[in-house]
Amino acid sequence: MSRPSLSIRKHFAKLKDPRVPGRTEHRLIDLIAIAVCAVVCGCDDWAEVETFARRRSDWLKRALGLRGGVPSHDTFERVFDRLDPQAFQGCLLGWLRAVSGPLNLRHVAIDGKALRGSAGGAAALGPLHLVSAWATASHLTLGQVAVGGKSNEIEAIPRLLELLDLSGALVTIDAMGCQKEVARQITEAGGDYVLTVKDNQPRLLEDIRAAFERALDADFAGWDHDCYRTEGRGHGRHERRCYAILRDLGGIRDRDAWAGLRVIGMCYSERTAGGETGTEVRYFIGSLRASARRYGAALRGHWRIENCCHWHLDVTFGEDASRVRGRRGAENLAVVRRAALSLLKRHPARQSIKCKRLAAALDTDFLEETLRGAESLENL
Repeated sequence: MSRPSLSIRKHFAKLKDPRVPGRTEHRLIDLIAIAVCAVVCGCDDWAEVETFARRRSDWLKRALGLRGGVPSHDTFERVFDRLDPQAFQGCLLGWLRAVSGPLNLRHVAIDGKALRGSAGGAAALGPLHLVSAWATASHLTLGQVAVGGKSNEIEAIPRLLELLDLSGALVTIDAMGCQKEVARQITEAGGDYVLTVKDNQPRLLEDIRAAFERALDADFAGWDHDCYRTEGRGHGRHERRCYAILRDLGGIRDRDAWAGLRVIGMCYSERTAGGETGTEVRYFIGSLRASARRYGAALRGHWRIENCCHWHLDVTFGEDASRVRGRRGAENLAVVRRAALSLLKRHPARQSIKCKRLAAALDTDFLEETLRGAESLENL
């Protein structure tokens, strides 16, 4: 079987150029390739992207030709603010999957994030809110959908799921995604789900709490159950967790409305720090026929989208501070950041993401390795 094409040109061949034909000075593929390289190298806005292109113009000309010379930051801003976000991310993430090689997509975490710096402007808009899917083991963004605010995540999650291949995947979503339609969509696509249950599903939450109260009163005698405990120390904290699942669903009044429902679960956590101890109880539902240990690993792994993706986007890439306010431009630049983060995470160098960005900016060989183009610049 032949290896998928690494050429960024091939993956973007069908992307529609939003500019007037015959009146363009720079090729669309040049603008996209420069933006990807620049963001990998530490550029966080269009002025910095132009500066990178001017300082690396000789290197870029070998790969791209740059028949129109180096584009201005205004050109980058205008073009990216006109590109169709769904079409653009489909091309970019398709190329990213090709250059990343075999992927582990067993666990997909879905969560939302606000681009706080995108608020304001002439239209006085609120911050752009993105709902993203993250392959936790492969450190790869699989797709994103923009919405008007956190409350709109309910509408965005089904749209995002439509973009994903969920066959064999375990999908974890926080309480906002605990919806019957979401459960149905995941199972019909061949996946399984773990959904956190909170007050937005009061009837389901009430039934789960009641079931665990009865099970705990009986010390689980007569209940089809499983438990898993963890304990850890670090960073001045001592944490204990207990995950328990029940396979007896007789007390869940709406169990038939939740597609594929197999277990209800509870996570009890106890954290001691600075001499003070706090406790928390969380509940969840799942469709996977698995142990409490597997469910515990999925719930813990879900937070990788926060710790391994969102944290880096804010701290290393300065996403919250970005002042790109054009809605399409902000969304398109956001998916470039996510692609750049995935490429940098998959580079084997034992350095922080910040240092890898600096290394790529200083050393074009390192940049080519990051882009999986170490053999030749033509792989761009």
